[in-house]
Amino acid sequence: MRFLLAMLLLLPSLARAAVLNVEIHFAPFTGDLKSSKVQTVPGKASVYVNNVLLTEMPVQRDTVPVLFDAREIAAPVWITSQSLGPGLRKGKNKVRIEFEPTDPKAAYMTQLRWNEVTDQVTRGTSASGASTSTNQGAGGADVKSVTGKVVLEREFVADFATDRPWHHYPAVASLSDEDKKRLAALVRARMDVWKPDFAAAYKTLSGVKGIDVAEVRRNKCLEAAYAAGVRITSTAPDQLEFQTTGNPEVVVKSRKGELYPVADTKSFDKIKGNELQMCAGIVLSILFPDRLVVVRNPAGEWQVAY
Repeated sequence: MRFLLAMLLLLPSLARAAVLNVEIHFAPFTGDLKSSKVQTVPGKASVYVNNVLLTEMPVQRDTVPVLFDAREIAAPVWITSQSLGPGLRKGKNKVRIEFEPTDPKAAYMTQLRWNEVTDQVTRGTSASGASTSTNQGAGGADVKSVTGKVVLEREFVADFATDRPWHHYPAVASLSDEDKKRLAALVRARMDVWKPDFAAAYKTLSGVKGIDVAEVRRNKCLEAAYAAGVRITSTAPDQLEFQTTGNPEVVVKSRKGELYPVADTKSFDKIKGNELQMCAGIVLSILFPDRLVVVRNPAGEWQVAY
């Protein structure tokens, strides 16, 4: 009986730590992981979440440290599940990294690392005898020798993610001509937010995590940009590209350049003050992104997911 009571008292501490976040690190490199430093390989990394392109980022040639007993490279590509946006599912997810080196024939190594961030701290001792503490949970690393373009994938579970209604919409396998016409109209409709009194713009921003709409209103950076002559155009329908993903999401982008180009980029210089210029640049990049991710609801209507 005493043993059973002791076990019951211990159960809370034996419970598995709750996962709050997942981190994925990617580094293309040359050199020896046993050394204190390696050199990153220049190129372009494209990051996808559940087959939807999240971002494209350049990787510069640089000398970076190799850290800790686990020989972790200070990776140029660092992804957190919190940065994956609305496309992150509650449950199983997949991140894909496609890396194209500047030299398509380059031979190099890749290190892909992943770990969970939990709500509990684990203490221990390193191989060198030093005391350690971490809130990292399960994790691992994969090192490969590759040549040219490489595609790496990692699945993980995100029970902490927000479950959204459109995550459960039917997957879109193909698009009809009528679908494409409606999507082109949806792209054009975004232009309606760019006009005084910007009520539609503020409504759109209110659904964006991390944006303080009240602060944007106080700054009046949208009004300042419009007064300075900043005007947005949209890509012509015949220049739109539509990408299905095997999920509800369809990605709409321009075949060349930006989906919503600024008519005259020099107009930004007429906005007075660096703070207003920065505010306007950030807000406009949110309102008019390089791509729209759209979904078709069960009633057959298209809507912008993010």
